[in-house]
Amino acid sequence: MPSFAKPFVTLLLLSWLSIAGSISLAQPKPIEIRVDLTKTKEPLKPIWAWFGYDEPNYTYMKDGKKLLSEIASLSQVPVFVRAHSLLVTGDGKAALKWGSTNAYTEDKNGNPVYDWTIVDRIFDTYIERGMKPIAQISFMPEALSTKPEPYKHNWGPGNQYNNIFTGWAYPPKDYKKWSELVYQWVKHSVARYGQKEVESWYWELWNEPNIGYWKGTVEEYIKLYDYTADAVKRALPTAKMGGPEVTGPGGEGSAKFFRAFMDHIVSGTNAVTGKTGAPLDFVTFHAKGAPKLVNGVVQMNMGTQFRDIDKGFEIVASYPTLKNLPIIIGESDPEGCAACSEDLHPENAYRNGTMYASYTAAAFARKYDLAKARGVNLLGAVTWAFEFEDQPWFRGFRDLATNGVDKPVLNVFRMFGMMQGNRVEINTDLAYDFNKIKKESVRGERDINALAAKDSKSATVLVWNYHDDNVLGPNAPVDVRLKGIPAQRVLVQHYRIDQQFSNSYEVWKKMGSPKSPTAEQVAELEKAGQLQLLTSPAWLNVKNGDLHIPFTLPGQGVSLVKLTW
Repeated sequence: MPSFAKPFVTLLLLSWLSIAGSISLAQPKPIEIRVDLTKTKEPLKPIWAWFGYDEPNYTYMKDGKKLLSEIASLSQVPVFVRAHSLLVTGDGKAALKWGSTNAYTEDKNGNPVYDWTIVDRIFDTYIERGMKPIAQISFMPEALSTKPEPYKHNWGPGNQYNNIFTGWAYPPKDYKKWSELVYQWVKHSVARYGQKEVESWYWELWNEPNIGYWKGTVEEYIKLYDYTADAVKRALPTAKMGGPEVTGPGGEGSAKFFRAFMDHIVSGTNAVTGKTGAPLDFVTFHAKGAPKLVNGVVQMNMGTQFRDIDKGFEIVASYPTLKNLPIIIGESDPEGCAACSEDLHPENAYRNGTMYASYTAAAFARKYDLAKARGVNLLGAVTWAFEFEDQPWFRGFRDLATNGVDKPVLNVFRMFGMMQGNRVEINTDLAYDFNKIKKESVRGERDINALAAKDSKSATVLVWNYHDDNVLGPNAPVDVRLKGIPAQRVLVQHYRIDQQFSNSYEVWKKMGSPKSPTAEQVAELEKAGQLQLLTSPAWLNVKNGDLHIPFTLPGQGVSLVKLTW
């Protein structure tokens, strides 16, 4: 090499090393979450404080009672609970996708025999905890079914789903006896719990009558609704009655059923009174996502769930006299079968860890925007997840706890429970909004966004790092920038769900995934299942109403930043 060229090459090499070094050391630009506490919106309704499950007899079992106590305690408002099979004939023994109360039988002469013992035990468990039932009037007692045999199914997580639809799914052979059963149940409830308490409940008819849960026709369901609503209102004229709890309205059959029901409410001929229409105090339908395996990785589909929600809102909004009625999304989940375990359904391998938690945070936050865009009155969205008694640890059911140990997803609801007051404005230049997710789901860049609220003495900001693909992905630098804080000094508490915090599943795996944890291990798992602080609470100074809170948020992580003054 010529001697004159050496300095040039050296300079070039040093320049390249300098550039390469700056590239390797460069940090991703922080994602700014700008929260303006001076720009308040509508009240932040506790739409998350609604839960449900198939197996009503788990309610009063050991882990069921423990979990209900935890759900009740995380909320500052009464939590509503919806359970199937409250009128099913049987001995009250719990099984997967099965429950019974034996509320109605008949003597040898065909006379009704009412026994509210088990129903009362279920509802007592709720009321003792300050919870309230969504009293689902279902399913058909054996003595009233038009096709009673076979009646009880024997179902396991690996069985065909259609095997569960047996004699309890059929119309009544005597609509007047059915009506009297409903009347007696409501009257009994008023006598036991008081009129004011029962007036605060929601009474509904059946579950998903557009599929196998109802073996009658659309017309027969509508007839049953007329008889049921008439009985409820005769027993307690101020009771709240609703339906039809159809599956996702995005499906053509479901939408057709939904509209037929709504048309009847508005202009149909009532089967009992002969008058026009039927009473309806709230509207219900379901909305589910659709995960699948892609190259061995679970890929969620939040977009499918959002399209169902949006279609349901659109249908309700199309009836001028009904569009302002409260809407309860009776089941609102990442997919459809809570009792279909991960070991037999690998597409459900999102449920034990942080994927379920981050999905829940991102999905619930957008339901507010979906309702606002359609101009409807969203009251609640039921998370169809509870617990499955005496099952293997972390088997991968869609549940909130396993063997009495809380899973990460329950901590999202603990975060929601701390959010009070009115929604406040957050910057809209982030990667996703409800419309984009409705159209595309979250398949490109990660969804890093927030929901914020403020009341007179505090503010809360919920931040999540979500993607449909069940891979953790990179950590994200986040800068929460608050303005309009009405104080000069605030106490900041930062709660976190990720691989290290508020995560019993990761602790269980580090133990070696024990099939029978020791008492000491169970205690450690219970502690890990609680919502944990990322850092110690700290008093921070506020300058001109502004405060910056930077932090790193891992993939599938959820943070709640709470300010108190």
